[in-house]
Amino acid sequence: MDEGGDRIEVRKTYKLFISGEFPRSESGRSYEADGVRAALASRKDLRDAVSAARGALDGWRGRTAYNRGQILYRVAEIMQGRRAQFVAEGAEPEEVDAAIDRWVWYAGWSDKIAQVAGSVNPVAGPYFDFTVPEPVGVVGIAALESPALLGLVSRLAPVLTGGNVAVVLASETRPRTAVTMAEVLATSDVPPGVVAILTGRRGELLPWLAGHHDVDALDLTGAPTELIGGLEAAAADSVTRLVRSTDPLAESPDDVVAFLEMKTVWHPIGR
Repeated sequence: MDEGGDRIEVRKTYKLFISGEFPRSESGRSYEADGVRAALASRKDLRDAVSAARGALDGWRGRTAYNRGQILYRVAEIMQGRRAQFVAEGAEPEEVDAAIDRWVWYAGWSDKIAQVAGSVNPVAGPYFDFTVPEPVGVVGIAALESPALLGLVSRLAPVLTGGNVAVVLASETRPRTAVTMAEVLATSDVPPGVVAILTGRRGELLPWLAGHHDVDALDLTGAPTELIGGLEAAAADSVTRLVRSTDPLAESPDDVVAFLEMKTVWHPIGR
């Protein structure tokens, strides 16, 4: 308390989200944005996030699709309980409601996408031939600048639905709701490392994310237009899949399929 006996408010510290924890940037840097000082992620922070995501991949994609859907639905539940906080941090009430509904919508797709994207293929021979979707792996995401919350959820949810793990670069100018979204993820059964959320300068971080050889796919939907050419060149060098949605706020199973590999399996028919 201060000298007058009034309680001094505890101010929130806006940190990174890596491996289920909330570290400050290893560089100690921060920047002013959205009325707060947010952590300014470094190249090493990004490497740590990718490493944590790679370590979490087998466990996440190894879960049943039904269980992943349960966890994504739990994200919506926890987010609903923090609705007032998201609004207080600058998100419009309609945006928060749409983001909550987005998690529910993709949670429902988790155990259905294989039936939609996969197939049983006719072949000329005594074989069964199946095409089965599998997650591509570690996905880097450049979230939209605005709407910051719905833009982040709309790109992250389909990636997780398909069994991938993600390293997200949050809105540079509006990082507050991204950090609160990380707090939701940390308390809603999402395993550590499955999602990393970094705040900071996109011009610093995106080239390293695009060129990282342990990143399997990159969603450039929210990337600044002036950076696209260089990011495409860096991704080509590391043979990284590129995705850039023309309707980034839509709900679509196509956004799940965009981060899946199709594996075809042949099996002889027994006699």
